[in-house]
Amino acid sequence: MSNPLPPGRSSDFPYASVAAQAQTRSLAPFLSSIQEVQRNNVLLDSPSLLLQAVVVPGDKSVEGQLIASVALPWFDIIELLRRSPSTIYEIDWRKWEEIVAAAYKQQGFEVVLTPRSNDKGRDVIATKHGLGSIRFVEQVKAYRPGHLVTADEVRSMLGVLSSDPNLSKGIITTTSSFAPGILKDPGLTAFMPYRLELKPGETAS
Repeated sequence: MSNPLPPGRSSDFPYASVAAQAQTRSLAPFLSSIQEVQRNNVLLDSPSLLLQAVVVPGDKSVEGQLIASVALPWFDIIELLRRSPSTIYEIDWRKWEEIVAAAYKQQGFEVVLTPRSNDKGRDVIATKHGLGSIRFVEQVKAYRPGHLVTADEVRSMLGVLSSDPNLSKGIITTTSSFAPGILKDPGLTAFMPYRLELKPGETAS
């Protein structure tokens, strides 16, 4: 038989857990600030962060590499872009394709990242099934400031759409911007925004 508790001590123990919970609550802001500092340090070390994988590859398909899931560094890179938009020019073109592919995956799409070459004008293919299945194709153009996407490049996306009747919409995302005459061309604007969408650098970041 265990020894009985000393007189007057039995009522102390229920309050021990309460005290521990109160202490944990008081430490929560401090612990949160430590975590924020640690994350800031990661974000400040942008060269190493930008080298980390942002997607977890899955099986191969006839169109390219299926994306199984989004890797944790993707979230830090998105936060880095929010804090420092100029970082978009430090990211190479293939990493940009992976970042865009991960964004679709986060939204519940089935995503294919096409090969580095012979991609037939399609960098990312995103499909979602359900009530009204949709299939997007996206071109990602990682251009320096001042290097504008031309009208001919936009027309090439219309060519991609016309060659594949199963495509719902074509999207072009660039880190730069688009030639000003594009939005005055009725041959292009007739397809916007439901069949063709243009995303300039200010929306990419």
